[in-house]
Amino acid sequence: MEYVICFVLVLVLFSMLIPIVKAGMKGILAVTGIVIMALISSAGAVPALWGQETRLILPGSMVTGEIPLVIDSLSAWFILVINFTFITSALYGCRYLIPYHQRTSQLSLHWISYLLTHAGILSVCVIQNSVAFLIAWEIMALGTFILVIFEGNKASTIKAGINYLIQSHVAVLLLTVAFILVASSTGSFSFDAIAAYATQHPGPSLFLMLLFFTGFGFKAGFVPFHTWLPHAHPAAPTHVSGMMSGVLIKIGIYGILRMILLIQVNYLAVGYFILTLSVITGVYGVMLAIVQHNLKKLLAYHSIENIGIIGIGIGMGCLGLGYHLPFLSTLGFAGALLHTLNHSLFKSLLFYSAGYIYQSAHTMNIERFGGLMRRMPETAFLFLLAAMAICGLPPFNGFVSEFILYTGLFKAIPSTSFPGILMLIMAIFSLSLIGGLAILCFTKAFGTIFLGSPRYPMKEIPAERDWLTLLPMYATGLLIVVIGLFPQPFLHMLLLPAGQFTSLMTGDTGPIMDGTFDVISQVGYLSAGFILLSLVVFLVRKKVIGRVPAGIGPTWGCGYVAPSARMQYTASSFVRNYRKLAEPLLSFRKQKTDVTGIFPGEADHHTHARDKTELYLIQWPWQKVRYFLGLFSFLQNGRLQFYILYGMIFILLVLTAPFIKQVFTFIVSLFMVS
Repeated sequence: MEYVICFVLVLVLFSMLIPIVKAGMKGILAVTGIVIMALISSAGAVPALWGQETRLILPGSMVTGEIPLVIDSLSAWFILVINFTFITSALYGCRYLIPYHQRTSQLSLHWISYLLTHAGILSVCVIQNSVAFLIAWEIMALGTFILVIFEGNKASTIKAGINYLIQSHVAVLLLTVAFILVASSTGSFSFDAIAAYATQHPGPSLFLMLLFFTGFGFKAGFVPFHTWLPHAHPAAPTHVSGMMSGVLIKIGIYGILRMILLIQVNYLAVGYFILTLSVITGVYGVMLAIVQHNLKKLLAYHSIENIGIIGIGIGMGCLGLGYHLPFLSTLGFAGALLHTLNHSLFKSLLFYSAGYIYQSAHTMNIERFGGLMRRMPETAFLFLLAAMAICGLPPFNGFVSEFILYTGLFKAIPSTSFPGILMLIMAIFSLSLIGGLAILCFTKAFGTIFLGSPRYPMKEIPAERDWLTLLPMYATGLLIVVIGLFPQPFLHMLLLPAGQFTSLMTGDTGPIMDGTFDVISQVGYLSAGFILLSLVVFLVRKKVIGRVPAGIGPTWGCGYVAPSARMQYTASSFVRNYRKLAEPLLSFRKQKTDVTGIFPGEADHHTHARDKTELYLIQWPWQKVRYFLGLFSFLQNGRLQFYILYGMIFILLVLTAPFIKQVFTFIVSLFMVS
């Protein structure tokens, strides 16, 4: 109870202090409050990862009843992931928002919302009462909405924020319906009632699981519930984008995993469904990411791709439960949980790098960049590190979690029947395809942004940030490398959370040990040795040839006598062959200026990728609704005479309503007599 009281007092105290201090102190106070709340919540989370659960019952109210607060190993893992990313994003945001210090009241609202969002997300992970859970979920959603619309002077930002808010409340509606379904049958709002309902009603429990998955799927960004994500991420400030991609969408993953623990259903059906949807999500996300011109939108679609990878792990785990394969369940859920951490690290680092690129170039259009590596070498290095990690290349953290998933898929093929074998092969093929397309995408992004020569003149010369500004980025990058080289401690922390799921099958809460973890550790040690050897070779080479003068000259022009920066590969031309192949599956809008005359003027050609899911599920239905409502636009014609006529008609209907009712009753009685 003391931890809860301290947590609430810190939240209230810092929320009251932020509005009364100077602009430069607001971010520092927010960071301090987030660090203290992180320490308080982590104090219960760390022991839970080693089996010491924390359970507390709050009295609640007449409406909610008792409110259980539980920190088990699953909650603990997400709490620690959330805390690390929130701390780094807040530290980054302090420096990133320096140009906005003149907006004092706006900064106050922003940082208070940041504290409330952090508190709401942590509360979602520990509350096990339906009503209190929905309240915490609403605090999280509204706080994030305010964070997204920080630059509310832009119409596109407001539109993206409202889009996010509407779809968040669609998720709330689905979750509310699911909770009401349970409460109406059991009379309780406790999460234990969900498990009891699933036991007593095995048939409807599959429908209940689908309701919960759809509600949490909106937050996670599974296709086709992802359409808010590519708009909200680019509209938000960069540190908010890193937080949203790093931890906010993972709350949807947490909700799905929690419901899998509570609702014991046909795990084979659930596994097939989640695995199929995840494969579609991963492949569709990376396919759309490749053809994006906006850097933050490109990263947003990669969040959808990685949600697909996490979902593949969850689907594997459910198939393991359905086929009674403990190793498949362990590797699936462990890989999904580890990739949850890994994605929060490399995706937040990519967004942080994108933020400084934006502040240097004042644009997110990849086509307008070029040669930034000379001006921003450290940012380029950190972006490249995170890019290699998100592509699943060793020796970085993304390789570790994807290796676990690959191993589980390959080992499970001999132990399953035909439908399962087909699904597992499809998942292997999809993971390979996702990895290859991700490499293509980030080769394009890194090469276009950082290599070559500047393509367009910039308003100001880009410059590297100071060490204090880069500190949260280096901290994130260091953890990416540490997990890749020395994964064993993190894998051991995952054994107990993964063991919660295998206990549904074995009845034993202890972890299922698997030799895969030892193999991946050996890969990490070998990678560390290779890096050390490379450093030794580099130092020896530098010492041997360091005194030889280096000549600097122009790059070979490939036979052109008048090369220019515009002759480089653009982001569009780099992936043109891919775009031609993917054109039947994706939607593109092309704009071009025809070249005419003997001495033609300037010409241009633009291609814009569009999300077919959004076109057909949101924009097309909305256009039809607007057309239908437009048929009645004549009623609002601006003429006073018509409005007076409407009022008279309304009064006449009110006066004649009793008479109409008597006539209707008389007619009904005549029919009954006859």
